Amino acid sequence: MVVALIAGVVLIVVVLWDAFETVILPRTVRRKLRITRLFYRSTWQPWAKLASLTRGKRRETLLSVYGPLSLPLLLTVWAFGLILGFAIIQWALQEPLSGQRSISDFRNYLYLSGTTFFTLGYGDVVPTHFLGEALAVLESGTGFGFLALVLGYLPVLYAAFSRREVNISLLDARAGSPPTAAELMRRHQQDHGLDALQQLLSDWERWSAELMETHLSYPVLAYFRSQHDNQSWLAALTVVLDTSALVLVSCGSSHHRQAQLTFAMARHAVVDLSQIFGARPRHPAQGRLRQADWEQMRQMLGPVASCDSSSFEELTRLRSLYEPYLETLAQYLRLRLPPWLPERSKADNWQTSGWDRSASLTPRPTPDDDSDAENEHF
Repeated sequence: MVVALIAGVVLIVVVLWDAFETVILPRTVRRKLRITRLFYRSTWQPWAKLASLTRGKRRETLLSVYGPLSLPLLLTVWAFGLILGFAIIQWALQEPLSGQRSISDFRNYLYLSGTTFFTLGYGDVVPTHFLGEALAVLESGTGFGFLALVLGYLPVLYAAFSRREVNISLLDARAGSPPTAAELMRRHQQDHGLDALQQLLSDWERWSAELMETHLSYPVLAYFRSQHDNQSWLAALTVVLDTSALVLVSCGSSHHRQAQLTFAMARHAVVDLSQIFGARPRHPAQGRLRQADWEQMRQMLGPVASCDSSSFEELTRLRSLYEPYLETLAQYLRLRLPPWLPERSKADNWQTSGWDRSASLTPRPTPDDDSDAENEHF
């Protein structure tokens, strides 16, 4: 019984400490043996493999469900751990019970713990001694505080998610869909666009810093996917790094200092996030930017793309500082990294609409049709 008593106390302390580290503590937790870490490590990979059995939008839909669904599942694991811990303590102490379930059976203690934790108060089984009553009061207060913790946790998460997605959506008209560094540079070549590019890099330096802070404090946000399948926080971070690297090797830009700051902040974010998920950097089998693509990008951007023949080697060196981390994060999270060059004849998200696609498939009524189609407004 002493061993069971100690096990119950340890279980409660472990669950409460894990919830504190996950929800309240605004600092990265490096310890590997954690309930939250074990939960995500044991559920994400099977879920991703299940999603890989499908294709297209079904696959993306399944992957997008995991992040929000994991929250109530994790909270359920915490709640069950606390209920089980208090039940073990009551059972180990053999606290007398009264009511319809007065038999000192573990199932009755588990039932008592569940009704107490969720403050149901049926009264069909109650402890009769002072120690059992004190434990019931303590568990009731723990359950009430746990509920308040949950209610305060979700708004913080979704506020951080919303701030992240706003800037990702702003890339649509600036860098295409999916966003690419070459397209971002091309659209900022005219009408003093390079000055606007400097401001954009400054804004994305701050966005990268906020991304790092929020996703290190709440790693579950990394599993939250964007509204559009061709957009993601990892793709946006990739474009920020690609663009900063491209500006650093260019001769037609005077904004190298801001590009250095943005590059440093964005790389810091991607390196720290890869450590959080235990994703070791790996060099891709085929580089994202080949020599032929580089020559095509130089023709597209002109002198802005490079200074001399050594620019490609310098760009390759800069890419080696962040691309291995991006590749392993993309593989782990099942996200696609954007290319350097935009896809030909690919419209931006703001230029397309599901209504347009459905209208192109719906036959229009002929002039001889005597229906009331012209009077329909819905």
